[in-house]
Amino acid sequence: MKGDLHCHTTLSDGSMGIEEVILQAKRMGLDHLAITDHDTLSSSNRAHILGDRYGVNVIPAVELSAWDKTRGEKVHILCYAPQKPDRLEGLCLKSCSIRTECAKDMIDKVMERYPIPKDAVRMYTKGSKSIFKQHIMRALVNYGYATEFYGEVNDRLFSYPDGECLVTREYPDVNFVLDLIHSSRGVAVMAHPYLFGGGNIELLDELIEKGKLDGIEVDHFSANDEQREYLRSKCAEHGLIATGGSDFHGLYNQVSTYIGSCTTDEENLAKLFDLIQKNKQSLKKPANQ
Repeated sequence: MKGDLHCHTTLSDGSMGIEEVILQAKRMGLDHLAITDHDTLSSSNRAHILGDRYGVNVIPAVELSAWDKTRGEKVHILCYAPQKPDRLEGLCLKSCSIRTECAKDMIDKVMERYPIPKDAVRMYTKGSKSIFKQHIMRALVNYGYATEFYGEVNDRLFSYPDGECLVTREYPDVNFVLDLIHSSRGVAVMAHPYLFGGGNIELLDELIEKGKLDGIEVDHFSANDEQREYLRSKCAEHGLIATGGSDFHGLYNQVSTYIGSCTTDEENLAKLFDLIQKNKQSLKKPANQ
């Protein structure tokens, strides 16, 4: 039994639809899949139906944008199976709004350098809840100003934190996001701690000390073998779930990664499902308990 607990669709910054992603998970022999689009749970109902059709257990999930205010760094938190998903709706809408406003400013900056129409970007955002840098780069590729999504042009315009056209704003505080996840009776896992230059590692220790995390994404392309072992030891020491996921985006992949390239093993899937079941049971307890 294995599962890929991190992938994206056209609802955020992926290039493949929900059904395509689930079908590929089936081809790869996965038993479980989590579609973790950025700041939206819109895939949940359709993904559940399609998962049943194709024999893949699809876990409701979302990758939430957050901010480490102490270090001024972005951080992503994966939320699995929230039992009260409506409690996350306002947070998701706010983060999508922040991202879209940043994207509009970035498009204006890009248009000062490259004469492309605004609609050149929007044609690639159909179905997405936000506008992403990948959509802007696709327009630049289409108009011949670049030949690849991740290369010299992307680095110059959008490299973090000093890209010429990069616009960033603070997302909701990570502590608030984690509290809201647990209020929704969801499972909170820090995504790819090494992806943003390793800046999330100090934060990881703080959140573990506060008891705010249920797990860590250990197996991810951004971490080498030594880093993965370090994260795995953290999970073992503090009783956390060690998850793995491909972080698949299809055409918009930052590096070569495919559905099932990183997975969560049977032991940690069992821990995840146990916690999900406990969260379900907690909703049935009388209010005075």
